[in-house]
Formats: sequence, structure tokens, C-alpha cells
Amino acid sequence: MKMEMNNSKFIATFFKVCLFSLCVSSLVACDSKNKEQHDASSNIDSEKQQQTEILPFLNIQEQPAKYALPFCEKKNCIEMDIQTIQTQDAWMNQWIAESQSHVIQNQIGLNQAMTLQQAINAYVKKSDAWQAEFKTNHAYELHLNTRIASQRNQYVLLQVIVNSKQQSITVKDRGYFFVADRKLQKKLSLLDVIQNNQQNALNEMIQVKYTEWQADQSSDVQKAAPKKLYWGQSDWFFDGEGVGLHYRANEIVKDGTQLDIYLTKEQTAQVLRPEVLEKMF
Repeated sequence: MKMEMNNSKFIATFFKVCLFSLCVSSLVACDSKNKEQHDASSNIDSEKQQQTEILPFLNIQEQPAKYALPFCEKKNCIEMDIQTIQTQDAWMNQWIAESQSHVIQNQIGLNQAMTLQQAINAYVKKSDAWQAEFKTNHAYELHLNTRIASQRNQYVLLQVIVNSKQQSITVKDRGYFFVADRKLQKKLSLLDVIQNNQQNALNEMIQVKYTEWQADQSSDVQKAAPKKLYWGQSDWFFDGEGVGLHYRANEIVKDGTQLDIYLTKEQTAQVLRPEVLEKMF
């Protein structure tokens, strides 16, 4: 009888242990399943975040710019042709038009906040004033071509090429560069993307190239050229290797030749902000 009672206690204890083990196994399985679901959800959220950070590639459509020219009754009327691009990004389209306005103003020595049409009006006015001086003076000619030279994530490089005839000066393939951040909807200067503690290092790199450029200029240009090159607001660009600066002929000093400064991969990695470097190269 005692043996039977001990067996009964043993059997009862055995079932309790089995039941406890089963519950623990179930809890572990539930926790594991919940963890897998949580990890899967986290991965989906992470992928969605990465997708939102990557902006869609610009859908570029080349077309003539929309602007108006005054009615001309003269035989010698102003000649103007502005080719532009349209994208699915409204801010980009506005920035492109503002950049073109800057380029047009630059041809006549202006630098104001103008729309594209206002810049064209100012250019026409300048041409009319030139024609009014002498009957033999020809109206101005202006041809602009615009293209997206490069897209790297949110960073866009815009290039505007100018061909013009103004008074006795003929310009062929004069280039302008503009860089923008689509995500921040901001035009970027070189200072915007350089680490603050690397500005002096970048300045030394630029001055070395400037000294080499000066050595190739005529003695008159060397005398008239500034001792140091100011680069904070200059045109800059990026390509597959790194960033660079662009100075047009006569921009640094009268009769000075064009200057293009290219930074190596190592120099670019040294001076550029890490978050910019990661997405631009």
C-alpha cells in the first residue's frame, strides 16, 4: 500500500514537471515568434526609412525656356535662344530658372535677385542702349544651354553653357556650375560641404594650384592678379574622382586664362563633411 502511494506521488510529480516543461517550451516558442515578428517589422521600417532617404532619379525633359521678348520693328533685333530642362521636382525647376537668371545677369555685370524674365528684360534693355549709341551697332546675341551634369543621391550638379555676342566681344562655350541639395532644397556653396576644421587645409591646396596658374600667365596678368585666390563663393563641381573649382577666363583678373582646380580622392575625403562624402561619392 505504501509502495502504491509512493508511485501515485511520483506519477503526479512527473505530470506536474511535464506540464511545467510544456508551458515553458510554449512561452519560449511564443517569445521567439514575437522576437522574429519584431525583427521583421524593424527590418521593414529600416528599409522604408532608407527608401525615403533615396530620392527618385530626376525625370529630365529638355525644352525651350518660357519667356517673352519685346516686339521689334528694327531690322537688327536681339537674338536669344534659351534651352532649359524641366523635372518632376518643382523646387528644382525654380532653382534652375534662378541659376539661368544669374548667368544672364553675369553677362551684363548684374547680380540681383531676379526672375528669369526680369533678367531677360535687363539684358534686352542693355542691348537697346548699345544700339541707341550708334546706328551701326548690332543687337546682342545670347544662347544658353542647360543640363544636369551629375546626380548623386540628393546632390545635383547643374551646368549652363553660354554663347554670346555683345558689342565687340564674342563668347564661346562659357561654363557655369551650380550644386544643389534636393533633400534640403538648398543651393550649396563649397563652404556648405567642407568640414569647418578643414577650411585652412583646403585653402592651402587651392593656393598651391593658384600659384602654379599664376606662373603660366603673362607678366602683366601676374602683376594685376590678387596675391591670394578667394574661393568661398566660386563655382564648384563634383565628378567621379572628387570636387573641384572653376574660374572662367577673365574672372580672376582681366586677360587671365581659365582656371580649373581638381582635388584628388584623398584630398576630397580629407576636407569634405563625412555625411556629404558618403552620399556624393
